[in-house]
Amino acid sequence: MSRFAFLVATFCFAAATYAQTITFGASVQLTGPVANTGRYYKDAYDFAIDKINAAGGVKVGGAQSKLALKLLDNQSDVNLSVRQYSQLLSQDKVNFLLGPFASNFVLADSSIAEKASVPMVQGGGASDEIYTRGYKFIFGTLPPASDYFGSTIDAMKKLNPPPSSVALLYADDSFDVSVAKGTSALLQKAGIKVALDQRYSSNASDFSVVLVAGHETEVLNFIRQAKGLGVSPKLYSFTVGVPSADFRQALGKDANGASGMTAWLPSASLKDTWFGDAEAFARDWKARFGYDPDYHAAAGVAAVEAFVKAIESAGSTDPAKVRAALAKVSFDSLYGHIAFNDKGQISLPQIMIQIQNDKVVPIFAGTDFINKLEYPLPAWGKR
Repeated sequence: MSRFAFLVATFCFAAATYAQTITFGASVQLTGPVANTGRYYKDAYDFAIDKINAAGGVKVGGAQSKLALKLLDNQSDVNLSVRQYSQLLSQDKVNFLLGPFASNFVLADSSIAEKASVPMVQGGGASDEIYTRGYKFIFGTLPPASDYFGSTIDAMKKLNPPPSSVALLYADDSFDVSVAKGTSALLQKAGIKVALDQRYSSNASDFSVVLVAGHETEVLNFIRQAKGLGVSPKLYSFTVGVPSADFRQALGKDANGASGMTAWLPSASLKDTWFGDAEAFARDWKARFGYDPDYHAAAGVAAVEAFVKAIESAGSTDPAKVRAALAKVSFDSLYGHIAFNDKGQISLPQIMIQIQNDKVVPIFAGTDFINKLEYPLPAWGKR
């Protein structure tokens, strides 16, 4: 064979092996008020795509395809985010959509995916409202917001003495309202008195337990104001922030005692096709990005993996076929078992956690305590 013929044959083989590039599009908060959390999704998408490509990419029919990412910065502006998702489909011609952070963004952006009949898999929005609109092209890797405090309430029922009353405080966005509605019902079912159920306020000094549904900035402000005002509940728990290293860094020693929840902890028991297991993933993530991953990172990676499993199952990049395959995916990952219900949302149990001695400690999962909860918390002046 001549050198020219060899080169032609080699080129044709390569072309046949990697027939096309599958491009995901996403608009993520890289700047603006919630960029600190938005970065998890950029890093998660990049990390997952690089890892999958290094392993050979995605098998579509008889050929291998590489993955690519078209990422835009929505500057923490939901209106800009909507325009950018329209651009990703109409101008950039991406194949599929990965989601932004935060339920209010997902609510708006998923309408673009639905109108275009292009699947979006997102790990940034947990509001139940996302999945009550009858949409067929939105899938999510966060468990329902309405059950975020489920493990915390189960733990509260087993405390001695049990809490005498609870203040439920929340912001007014879709995620926090979903949390509040679900939590109120769970508290009622548990027979725990809800003495205050209202939008966010720092006036919560007369209650045994304070449950706060809010984003990280609101949670940080609550703790700072509580300390400044001498508000010392016996237990306080938050929907977000507590699993994050940034949270502990921002508050220093004042973060100790704060409780929260997470659907994910980096356990070696969580096996993964591309990353080995969750413990190895967490180690590799920190080595690459310089900070520890939390459940946002794991949920973002799981979104990419779900797409890959669906594309391979469908044997096609046709949006309708991939959407049908997404509805049927069922696989184990570093994030846990991935399978979507008929509305497109995943179901994973929340683990109650607490910051103790500057570290995140798992407290309660399922029906049992894993470690001892610091309860009742001492007054601020005695810590």
